[in-house]
Amino acid sequence: MKNEKKVPSNFIRNIVLEDLESGKYKEIITRFPPEPNGYLHIGHAKAIIVDFETADEFNGKTNLRFDDTNPIKEDIEYIESIKEDVRWLGYEWDNLFFASDYFEEMYERAKLLIKKGKAYVDDLSAEKIREYRGTLTQSGKESPYRNRSVEENLALFEAMRNGEFKDGEKVLRAKIDMASPNINMRDPILYRIAHATHHRTGDKWCIYPMYDFAHPLEDAIEGVTHSFCTLEFEDHRPLYDWVVRECEMEHRPKQIEFARLNMTNTVMSKRKLKQLVDHGIVDSWDDPRMPTISGLRRRGYTPEAIQNFCKEIGVSKSNSVVDSQMLDHFVREDLKMKAPRTMAILRPLKVIITNYPEGKVEYLEAENNPDNPQMGVRKIPFSREIYIEQEDFMENPPKKYFRLFPGNEVRLKHAYFIKCNEVIKDEKGNVVELHCTYDPETKSGTGFTGRKVKGTIHWVEASHAIPAEMRLYQSLILEDEEQEEKDFLERINPNSLEILQGFVEPNMKNVKPQDKFQFFRHGYFNVDPKYTTEDKLVFNRIVSLKSSFKLKK
Repeated sequence: MKNEKKVPSNFIRNIVLEDLESGKYKEIITRFPPEPNGYLHIGHAKAIIVDFETADEFNGKTNLRFDDTNPIKEDIEYIESIKEDVRWLGYEWDNLFFASDYFEEMYERAKLLIKKGKAYVDDLSAEKIREYRGTLTQSGKESPYRNRSVEENLALFEAMRNGEFKDGEKVLRAKIDMASPNINMRDPILYRIAHATHHRTGDKWCIYPMYDFAHPLEDAIEGVTHSFCTLEFEDHRPLYDWVVRECEMEHRPKQIEFARLNMTNTVMSKRKLKQLVDHGIVDSWDDPRMPTISGLRRRGYTPEAIQNFCKEIGVSKSNSVVDSQMLDHFVREDLKMKAPRTMAILRPLKVIITNYPEGKVEYLEAENNPDNPQMGVRKIPFSREIYIEQEDFMENPPKKYFRLFPGNEVRLKHAYFIKCNEVIKDEKGNVVELHCTYDPETKSGTGFTGRKVKGTIHWVEASHAIPAEMRLYQSLILEDEEQEEKDFLERINPNSLEILQGFVEPNMKNVKPQDKFQFFRHGYFNVDPKYTTEDKLVFNRIVSLKSSFKLKK
């Protein structure tokens, strides 16, 4: 189903609109073309939104196409994860294609280039090709194999296809201009030999097209009108146009570049993300600390929040770095009205209310979301024994500490005033239990005005409480002046994950994976879909409740 939301005006939208109004194109066709060599990350989410929403606005089509031209690095697992991510973000493709669908046509187009004298088989090693290519300030040098005859090149290229040479022994190169100021035009490689089994074509091929050759052909074959890509491909555009033109493709797509998404404390490289997985620094591609879409989903981010975030940062021609807290802001905004409120204790401290009747359990009423009354109310058990947060008690508090300390009185959220009378410690001097009294006249909701207290704390009734594991996250990558010169893997934050054993209200008994809640004072949490079982409840903190980030108006 097409997305009904309109994309904000931007330079891409203006180009597309002009092309339609001028009659250059009758229908807009875009494509999202991931390489299946890793999981998608938040940067890909921006690209997905640009591709799909631009086409949707103009009643066009968007293809999902896998650029599967490198069997050495590709895997079916990545293909399935990418499909799931695109759908989870809220988009459905019009056609599903694979670059491997076009291998035969690409091969024929390469032969056409050879026949036109526009391509040749080169025997130089990869190292020599780099050396001959020159630098950004120095022209390249022609290969001694550059002027082979058409017949010899055709014969060698066919022999390459037939598996008569080893990996790296020969390549097919475009014959363009070794003196070009654009290094991408200095006889780029079009085909390399790779004796590797492809996930779709098996062992049918042992030569595979390079991305810069395959990608423009795929766009042209599919009739793509606008090929959106990030700014690093701007210098590749002359080669893109050259391939389409010299291969005599019927359709001529227009490549348009925009700024990629860069975020603070965030890795935007599939290669580096794979390192994190391979080195066991994270438990998988969907680790909640990862900026992958599957990691964000598992942590509890919503597709709406990611969409709103990407639309807010917009589309431009200038690279910039976005504060990662901005994404968290949109998560809070999205969950504010959706997530039920509940109480959870992350670091428990037992409290015994000595003057509360033993064996008695009463049920108190609490709203599920004060910002959304339609979410109704719930009943909370209350009894003689409860848990509070360790941080809500101090034996020797500083001034203006209004929570619990000996002789002080606080309100229990939705319940009563309690007063701390006695502190119980273990043999090491650690506080392990508090003995308090409650005032039955102060029940929440009764209109009691006899006196006031300055502190309100949350709690969970002990006998009905459900044990739960709480996972708290910080940025995985450290970014500061002292860290900048260090290797990527040396900048890992050792405190990126903290695991706590706490308790939640009994109303959480039947929660399902991916259910989201606001834990009073702690933040928004998501039921982890990977580690939660019938016997174990695991919550990921999505974001804390407060942030210093302010969205500019």
